[in-house]
Amino acid sequence: MLRAIHLFPEFSNGHSINAIREKYDPLADLISPHVTLVFPFECDVSTEALALHLQESMVGLKPFRIVMTGVTGADGEYLFLNVKVGNDQIIQLHDKLYTGLLKQYLHRSLTYTPHLTIGRLKDKQIFEFALTETENWNEVFETTVHQVVVERIDEHENSIIEMKVPLIP
Repeated sequence: MLRAIHLFPEFSNGHSINAIREKYDPLADLISPHVTLVFPFECDVSTEALALHLQESMVGLKPFRIVMTGVTGADGEYLFLNVKVGNDQIIQLHDKLYTGLLKQYLHRSLTYTPHLTIGRLKDKQIFEFALTETENWNEVFETTVHQVVVERIDEHENSIIEMKVPLIP
């Protein structure tokens, strides 16, 4: 079963993110705006075992504020909405989740940079246009993160919420 673990921040002005994603992100209709903590991995472990791992990994982590603004490009095809506040907490969650049960799925060859993907464009000209178009998009997105979400990804790349694990205040 293909799974991933995310934060699904709920911003009061999230419609702006959705408008950009509809133009530039092929996954916009398949999954809500998210910050990936554990990238898609194939795993047949039970929901209960995975829930226990999340609960143990998240001990002591409390709800936290995030602020996102500014768009940058990555790998010549991705548009990222950048984390300005909450970066350390997101990295801490990422690092703790990639222990124990999920340690084998960590890609150490890739540096983890918290972000919210708002576009993926394989055409270089369209990518450059999108970067130019979003250059002055300085809207600020702010919320408090209260939970971590495990999703299953079906054969059509649809996101199915498997569980939500709260951060305990």
